[in-house]
Amino acid sequence: MADRPILFSAPMVQALIAGRKTQTRRVMKQRPLPYVPGDRLWVREAFRGDMGYDAYPPREWSHWPVHYESDGHGGADNGRLRPGIHMPRWASRLTLTVTDVSAGHLNDIGEADAIAEGVYRDTDGWFDYMMPGTQSCGCAVDSFATLWDSINGAGAWGANPLVGAVTFTVRHANIDAAEE
Repeated sequence: MADRPILFSAPMVQALIAGRKTQTRRVMKQRPLPYVPGDRLWVREAFRGDMGYDAYPPREWSHWPVHYESDGHGGADNGRLRPGIHMPRWASRLTLTVTDVSAGHLNDIGEADAIAEGVYRDTDGWFDYMMPGTQSCGCAVDSFATLWDSINGAGAWGANPLVGAVTFTVRHANIDAAEE
């Protein structure tokens, strides 16, 4: 078992918080997969400090106030936006515990797994992440395809890469406070 960081976009952090997301797929850059059941993953997401901390790198903040972009804290009262890749471990608020890992081609995803990826459904249908507000998708797989392209670039879904599917449970706590 290992503790590792994992990066998520704001819509996927919102899905984790809402309880809709229990799976993630990542392009396999190595074999075997870097995750195994029992691993704990601390979620990195875009964030801000207070304006007074803009001159300091996040590693020097030492538990100063953090505002999460996925919560909509982008106002003038807060400091500059920092990419999630720079989020220190102590600032993470979500811990994922890996329960299953598998591999396959991206386009082989089924409807249940697409739903577990956290795609959003409203009264008009499944959310289209490439064209929000203008159209909806007929099924969760099509919605996930638009999500994949919105994160990985247009045409990424069509490339059908080999991906690792990681299933997990979500705890709303920092990894260091999430000891069982």
